[in-house]
Amino acid sequence: MGYYVQVEPEVKVYVEDINPFGNKTIVFLHGWPANHNLFEYQFNILPRYGYRCIGIDQRGFGKSDKPFTGYDYNTLSDDISQVIKTLKLKKFMLAGHSTGGAIAVRYMLRHKGYGVSKLALFAAAVPSLIKRTNFPYGLEKETVINIINQTYEDRPKMLSDFGDIFFFQHVTEPFVSWFLNLGFKAASWATIEVANTWIQEELFKDLTSIRVSTLILHGIHDKIVPFELGEIQEKSIKNSLLIPFQYSGHGLFYEEKDKFNKELMKFF
Repeated sequence: MGYYVQVEPEVKVYVEDINPFGNKTIVFLHGWPANHNLFEYQFNILPRYGYRCIGIDQRGFGKSDKPFTGYDYNTLSDDISQVIKTLKLKKFMLAGHSTGGAIAVRYMLRHKGYGVSKLALFAAAVPSLIKRTNFPYGLEKETVINIINQTYEDRPKMLSDFGDIFFFQHVTEPFVSWFLNLGFKAASWATIEVANTWIQEELFKDLTSIRVSTLILHGIHDKIVPFELGEIQEKSIKNSLLIPFQYSGHGLFYEEKDKFNKELMKFF
């Protein structure tokens, strides 16, 4: 069941609500530059076990409205808060992949984890996607600047290059086309502005504020969010568990989907 939630007077975000009468709720936040369909291989399975799966398209992505502004982590987490309050969700698991993980972590600090009983981070871009002074992990700043410049010049080529490093295991050409199409459903300006947010914002304080049990799933071959960031997350979050995915890159939710789904349900 799909519907829209008003998050600002002129902005609505799309919500896919699968098995709304399930007794265990997981809210999924997708990574850049995709949408809720990124979790197709979870939505196919988890509802069979009584899970209510809620996939939110962030503003600017998928079926959501695409305003020109509002792509900082504060605003994106505020959008999530509006959805949670509108749907009156309580005692749910908040789960985020990559940039979606960063938004989830910001939500935990900014909105004091309202309604969240457990947190799950998948290859989360936390505490910083780029290397900084005294933080020698993540991508080079120039790599992100190149992604931004490529988006201005040739977005299809940028998305294709990004897809080439996303997975560690082989994926079929039809799958590559499907994955590429997820990025085409985003607004180009939203694609650019979220990449700018990677440079402008960091989440060190956000991480240490988390008090709920947290599951960290991370592919050891991740070329986008290096595995070291998952290790830092485990050290920074008091009650957390890191599970390495030995045969995955950034797309562990697909590359080892059976293990991924089992670990997620086991943790819940």
